[in-house]
Amino acid sequence: MAVPARKTSHARKSSRRSSVWKLNAPALIVCPNCGELKAAHRVCKNCGMYNGRQVIVKKDA
Repeated sequence: MAVPARKTSHARKSSRRSSVWKLNAPALIVCPNCGELKAAHRVCKNCGMYNGRQVIVKKDA
């Protein structure tokens, strides 16, 4: 089995792993019905509309 000849330095190891821990922010769009921000291709949590149709009926509390 192959064994590394030298220890991998902290800088080299960190630069290789630097992009692993980054998180991407979700792409948000404006709901055409109510104007709230929502994820693309998802039902709006505020008004329950998707693709011009009422999908979820919200109950008033």
